[in-house]
Amino acid sequence: MSDFKRLGVVTGVLSFGIVGICLLGNCVFSAAGQEAQPVKNSYMPVDDKESFAAVHDRMAAAKAGIMKRQMDLLQERYDLRDRPSKDAVMDRTKPVQEGVRVILPAGVTWDALARMTSDEIRNKDLFPKGFLPLPHANHPEGGMVFPAQEIQEMLKQENRDLTRFDLDFDIPERFLPEFPPAMYLTTRPDLGDVSQGQLVTMSNYYELFSGILNPKQLEGLRLLLTPFAQQQFNETVDRRSEKPSRGVTCFDCHANGGTNGAFHLVGDIRPQEFRHRIETPALRGVNIQRLFGSQRALKTIEDFTEFEQRAAYFDGDQVIAAKKGVNPLERGSQVHSMAEFEDILDFPPAPKFGWDGKLDPTKATAAELRGQDVFFGKGQCASCHSTPYYTDNTMHDLHAERFYKQHMENGMMMAHDGAIKTFPLRGIKDTPPYMHDGRLLTLDDTVEYFNLVLGTKLTDQEKKDLVAFMRAL
Repeated sequence: MSDFKRLGVVTGVLSFGIVGICLLGNCVFSAAGQEAQPVKNSYMPVDDKESFAAVHDRMAAAKAGIMKRQMDLLQERYDLRDRPSKDAVMDRTKPVQEGVRVILPAGVTWDALARMTSDEIRNKDLFPKGFLPLPHANHPEGGMVFPAQEIQEMLKQENRDLTRFDLDFDIPERFLPEFPPAMYLTTRPDLGDVSQGQLVTMSNYYELFSGILNPKQLEGLRLLLTPFAQQQFNETVDRRSEKPSRGVTCFDCHANGGTNGAFHLVGDIRPQEFRHRIETPALRGVNIQRLFGSQRALKTIEDFTEFEQRAAYFDGDQVIAAKKGVNPLERGSQVHSMAEFEDILDFPPAPKFGWDGKLDPTKATAAELRGQDVFFGKGQCASCHSTPYYTDNTMHDLHAERFYKQHMENGMMMAHDGAIKTFPLRGIKDTPPYMHDGRLLTLDDTVEYFNLVLGTKLTDQEKKDLVAFMRAL
């Protein structure tokens, strides 16, 4: 939600000739006839300056233009055509999209770009736009946005509507994870996909999991499926749903403990144009992770679970949270139970890998084995993504901003990314798009991105082999 939304500017001439202007709760006074300067503010307005009907009509009318602007940006940055792989699928049957989708600037090739210095690329404005930070579909407004498949299934199962009247999901469905994702448990690997191909919701969780989970885990799952008030989905008039809403659940984004690609804006940056889009990461394998949140560096899964409810749901603003219905979770029982269930979410099977996280030569293809050599050698991937889970459980700042000049696009400042945690790469083919904001649509895109940013100068064959290896993880 925008820091500048419904500013509610009120002016009045006081008896002693002073003009008062109240902006976002802060007042600036200047002598009559002088222009007042706006005050920087970390808080959002709490009082409602417009009726819900007025906000709804204004923002619904603007929706088509906002979505056209965002889709024009995606078309400029990416090749969005449907180009499915013939031999690689995600969890079940959905094909992996293949090929480099980031569009190069006119007149250059990937090889030529890789031979340039960062200064040359920046000064000639040749950094591919698809490598830049990805704006929210409506960056000045922000908020949670859900893909159509999640919205439709929740309406079907729970009659709970996650539709926003002001904007739609932007990335085409073909570039999102298979829906619903499979769910694997560390405690019962013999069962395979325990979701049985269904989206786990409040309507079916007990039937699916009673007898498989212990009572604490079952209660934790129930809470992860319980809707709580959120910035755009709540019962006040300051919402972005047609009707008052019970809110959202943890698993509305982390579908089946994986991800459906839902996105939001990080809550810990101000002003609005510097906030980063955040694409929902999968919760698979959180039991082996030591950092949570792509940039927040939360130290336990309990911290992450509690933080989401208290702060992330409300853009990091505890004042607006109090208005809209924050539901503080009790750490010793509720948060603990939720974390206990999250901790048994497992990575998908990797039948070609041994206990050490390396390929079994008797099961792997020649391309996969060559790709593994690139991964642990020339590609420098293993510097951060170490075996057996392909993470070093720390954070790294790639300083990609050295390749481009800071500027605005669609309401977002193309600034630095900062330190990003090293995501585990196990099961990576199942969870597109990639990077913390989803700016890279395919694994081929990620290889080109890191080849340029790290300066590894891989050959075309090495790039293809590296993709083959990552698909097997």
